[in-house]
Amino acid sequence: MKVTKTELAGVLRIEPKVFHDGRGFFFESYSRALYKENGIEADFVQDNHSISKKGVLRGLHFQVKSAQAKLVWVAQGEVFDVVVDVRRGSPTYKKWVGFTLSADTPEQIYIPAGYAHGFCVLSDTAIFLYKCSDYYSPGNEMGVAWNDPDIAIDWPAQSPILSDKDKKNPFLRDL
Repeated sequence: MKVTKTELAGVLRIEPKVFHDGRGFFFESYSRALYKENGIEADFVQDNHSISKKGVLRGLHFQVKSAQAKLVWVAQGEVFDVVVDVRRGSPTYKKWVGFTLSADTPEQIYIPAGYAHGFCVLSDTAIFLYKCSDYYSPGNEMGVAWNDPDIAIDWPAQSPILSDKDKKNPFLRDL
């Protein structure tokens, strides 16, 4: 497993060891001991699975009080995955990093608590998986507008398909 730090503190790009043969490939998508050896000590309590079509943008989501660390990857298709620092007072506040994640080259992103997360589907469909360190808590969920000009994410879709809830997300400065 290769772990690479990003410009956002604690956000890691993970390249699992993949075993290829004539049947396809195999990799361990999670091993508590191996991830702990690499500095990821989150206690994951919930797994989520979403299927989305091309142009769907989910996010930018985070939780307060019951903040979640996440380990994310794509099981089918391809997405543009984004992490935004929403921690007021952080030296990288409002900064973002983006990754193209594909089932063809299984990589994962570890996102510590305190960051907003979202993704946009690039392929016809995508299956997106993520482990969370705390349970989903609707009363603690917050969102930031995907097109917040103060964050200025370079999304691959100019008119993404959004949920009704995500259409109402405010700019970060208004939270």
